[in-house]
Amino acid sequence: MNLGTKYGTQTDFNGNYYIESKEEKITVKVSFVGYSPETKSIETGKTLNINFRLRPLVTDLQEVTVKGKKERYRNKDNPAVILIRKVIANKDKNRKESFDFYQYNKYEKLEFDLSNISEKFRNRRLLKKFDFVFNHLDTSEITGKVNLPMYLKEQVSDVYYRKDPQDKKEVIRGERFTGIGNYVDNNGIKLYLEALYQDINVYDNNINLLATQFLGPIAPLAPQFYKYVIIDTLDFKGVKCVNLGFSPRNKTDMLFQGSMYVSLDADSSFAVRRVQMGFSKDINVNFVTDLRLTQEFDNVDGSGQMLTKDELAIEFNLLKKENGMGLFGQRSVSYKDYVINKPIIQKTFSGLKIEESANYNKQTEAFWDSSRHQTLSKKEAGIYTMVDSVTKVPAFQRFMNTATFILEGYKPMKGFEIGPVNTFYSWNTIEGFRLRLGGRTTPLFSERIAFETYGAYGFDDKRWKYFGSATLSLTDHNIYTYPIKHLRVSYQQEIKIPGQELQFVAEDNVLLSFKRGVNNKMTYNNVFQVDYLNESKSGLALNVNFKNIRQEAAGALHFDQVSSNGELVPNKEIVSSEVLVGLRYAPNEKFYQGKNYRIPIVNKYPIFNLRYTMGIKGVMEGQYNFHRLVAYANKRFFITPIGFTDISLEGGKTFGNVPFPLLTIHRANQTYAYQPEAFNMMNFMEFISDHYGAIFIDHYFNGFIFNKVPVLKKLKLREVITFKGLWGGISDENIPKAGNGLYQLPVDEKGNPVSYTLAKQPYMEASFGIANIFKILRVDFVKRLSYLDNPNAPNGIGIRFRMKFDF
Repeated sequence: MNLGTKYGTQTDFNGNYYIESKEEKITVKVSFVGYSPETKSIETGKTLNINFRLRPLVTDLQEVTVKGKKERYRNKDNPAVILIRKVIANKDKNRKESFDFYQYNKYEKLEFDLSNISEKFRNRRLLKKFDFVFNHLDTSEITGKVNLPMYLKEQVSDVYYRKDPQDKKEVIRGERFTGIGNYVDNNGIKLYLEALYQDINVYDNNINLLATQFLGPIAPLAPQFYKYVIIDTLDFKGVKCVNLGFSPRNKTDMLFQGSMYVSLDADSSFAVRRVQMGFSKDINVNFVTDLRLTQEFDNVDGSGQMLTKDELAIEFNLLKKENGMGLFGQRSVSYKDYVINKPIIQKTFSGLKIEESANYNKQTEAFWDSSRHQTLSKKEAGIYTMVDSVTKVPAFQRFMNTATFILEGYKPMKGFEIGPVNTFYSWNTIEGFRLRLGGRTTPLFSERIAFETYGAYGFDDKRWKYFGSATLSLTDHNIYTYPIKHLRVSYQQEIKIPGQELQFVAEDNVLLSFKRGVNNKMTYNNVFQVDYLNESKSGLALNVNFKNIRQEAAGALHFDQVSSNGELVPNKEIVSSEVLVGLRYAPNEKFYQGKNYRIPIVNKYPIFNLRYTMGIKGVMEGQYNFHRLVAYANKRFFITPIGFTDISLEGGKTFGNVPFPLLTIHRANQTYAYQPEAFNMMNFMEFISDHYGAIFIDHYFNGFIFNKVPVLKKLKLREVITFKGLWGGISDENIPKAGNGLYQLPVDEKGNPVSYTLAKQPYMEASFGIANIFKILRVDFVKRLSYLDNPNAPNGIGIRFRMKFDF
């Protein structure tokens, strides 16, 4: 603290601190329990980096007793552990959810800054046209570093809660945030930052933070993983408290370290009045150099403890260098107008759990001046204008266009963009060398109508492929803004591998041209589609689709029909007309929306898909009547502190007498890229079913094991284990035989089968993966466990790669 003044501060968990004073003469005193305090006089008028090194407190004793070894930390008879067990035992009645009703007004401010701006950085030639932004430089009260504000979000909302039946509702009265035009999904960035800086309840057993879960210091299992120590007793806002410190038994585990003030008042039942915590540098988290959470609780109207201060600050650095330039984000939330245990009418909780009031994102300055719990500083108030000015600078626009081309693969040209670049060149065994060129319109062309097209040519098969689509947005926003509601018409002539429905990537992606084994069986497809999609903020989406498909065998694949006398009759094409109705339910789903992909922000809630397809004979020359039902479910299970498990279940059934191209050809993978929901050691078209069930299990240890191996823990590697199983078969009515008019299952050039049913046993494979290599690479060692005697079945261990960015 600054002697002779009221100014003081605390260091973070790495010993960093910041203090500011306008006094002419400053003497700083640093103290800590068990160490001799130290003071230093500070020269005023400068920003200085002052370090202290405290010495252990030495007391002269008349007699000294020497013990042979250091006393081991134990839970038994430990007063700190006895205290935390009382906090745990009473937490259900101390947390705000114990009230029958409550409501309050909340103001949230989330700011993101470019951190530790140096003079060298400011003087770079490339930034000369952006000199005006440096007028907004500010010094962080937490880190003491010079920051440049880049992003600000403000939100004012009313929150309502009832205990029985338990329900919670948040009504957003006002929200605004900075954005950088149409280059990125501004709403997606907001959601991603909200996921990083989400509400934290210190009483929760598992605390979500940085897209993972930490075991909380007040969880029933916490004494088995944390060490506790009583630091001292103190008075906090007139209440006698114990300052209880906590830290991980193993510094590499996903746990917190810090201290909490535990009230000793008889009527407070060991409630937490204040907590400050972060985590050790040794845990397996990428890009985070510092994190600090501070929360304070006050007694409201004599009814109980409610949160009154809530601040979360995180400093990011790509190389985790404390003195390097990085990003600093701080979320500050304040609460007022608490109403406790006053009944709330039933209709308040109807509708969405988070609801926006009318014009919530178009509120006036007068609204914000009256609704903020505290005024913005001049630097904060200027962020909105500054960011808007930056987006109008031509140099910034050129930079974002280049970045879009590198990251998304599209080259903007006003209302049209050419791409994606990774499909311009590819190859396969049938087309040989393939060139493709295409593009799409942007919202600058139209907010409501979008067109997309491409043309491609194979130099071996000497055939053109092409695609064209027109999409009409049925909302007041463009087709890329969630929730999507659109009508799309498209026509495509293309080659594909049967059964491969790749998500988010095109089959002619150049990286997928590298394949193992034999890949000479494909189909030429002429596809006409009309697609209606209607998403809602409740997480429910409806998809209605009409599709006419003409399939022609290509390469070594043949459509040979079994005649009534058992002979094989070559057939040129298979035509089907299908109507699909799909329902998808993903409660509380959040994601970053790209123009041709979505990056999900995975949470604890399940995702369900149900699709019904009806084949209609006679419509647009459709040749078959059939019905198909497919169901899918996915959920993440957090198993703190040993990571999390993703489980996906899928099942389907085809009803009717149809040839094998219309059955389920299971998703295989012959590329060297690891595909999470494909079978990575299965060959293309190897297994076909008309009824099946599949399970995909992935457990991510997040370094729980590797972190305890001295040689490996510095590398921050993470372990992943997976299991994939597939059960199924083909009913008698769909087995090709004389008289039923079906097509022989695929065979090789010698007439040997290459496609099989799953009648004998399930198909299974397992893998062990090492993730977080260089923070972006995952390598899996995959082993096939069944059907090892199938021709061309890979019997060894396959190595697959996947690029993924994680915290």
